[in-house]
Amino acid sequence: MPELRVGDRRWTVTAGSNLLDALNQNGVPVPYSCRAGSCHACLVQCLQGVPSDSRPDALSVEQRQQGWRLACQCQVVEDLQVHTFDPQQDGRPAQVAAVDWLSASVLRLRLVPQRPLRYLAGQHLVLWAGNVARPYSLASLPQEDRFLEFHLDCRQPGQFCDAARQLNIGDTVRLGELRGGALHYDPDWHNRPLWLMAAGTGLGPLFGVLREALRQDHSAEIRVIHLAHDVGEHYLAKPLQAMAASRANLNIELWTAAQLPVALAQLRLVSRRTQALLCGAPDSVDAFARRLYLAGLPRNQLLADVFLPRG
Repeated sequence: MPELRVGDRRWTVTAGSNLLDALNQNGVPVPYSCRAGSCHACLVQCLQGVPSDSRPDALSVEQRQQGWRLACQCQVVEDLQVHTFDPQQDGRPAQVAAVDWLSASVLRLRLVPQRPLRYLAGQHLVLWAGNVARPYSLASLPQEDRFLEFHLDCRQPGQFCDAARQLNIGDTVRLGELRGGALHYDPDWHNRPLWLMAAGTGLGPLFGVLREALRQDHSAEIRVIHLAHDVGEHYLAKPLQAMAASRANLNIELWTAAQLPVALAQLRLVSRRTQALLCGAPDSVDAFARRLYLAGLPRNQLLADVFLPRG
């Protein structure tokens, strides 16, 4: 059986064992969220030996050359020496600038990194509070904000949300892997209708994309649709409506779960040149996408980021 080594610890595991499970079940805590290769919370570095990797496309060539792997996507097939991500050593420090509630369930976290972070609207980061990690999308815009902003959905209990509730201004959080998800603004879309459809805190990254589109003076229609459980969870309604009041081409629609079936049925495309960006929980994104395809939207004009539940 292959041997797994982390620091001074050594133990044998069954050939083909999942690397994430082999570490966590033997007292080496490695955080994870999606177990699908999307969140990057379970990043580890293989110093000796090579695991079998079912998602080699999930990391850059440079990262793979340095030995970094997503533990949830790897199987132990030979002896491995592994370095687990140490937020104190490998993470970048950031100071809490603000922590406040945007609604009964959405916690806004603003961080100021010790060193400037280069990012684009729509990307996401793994955040570390102590030894608890979770990936979150950026809701801020680098050209306009001095802070990094994140919208945390705290409807369900979770280790990171619990830790974030205890944060105070001045506390330190560590930043992990920066990723470029599917969501972004392309200047080539300047004169094409742009639809931004979000469910829950999926609105966070699309808020950044919207601000980028406005910053670049997007000339065609911009339609923002936010789906929430109830009216009280339209947590960015006021800033969105204020933006729409000064931009004739910006339309804001606030849907609740009870209104969804009728609202989707009435959805019509004005132009087949429309570019659609979707973000939120899998069921909501799937419902949005199915309706858009039925309405005639070409599949290559739809980009989506799905917020996968922990599991």
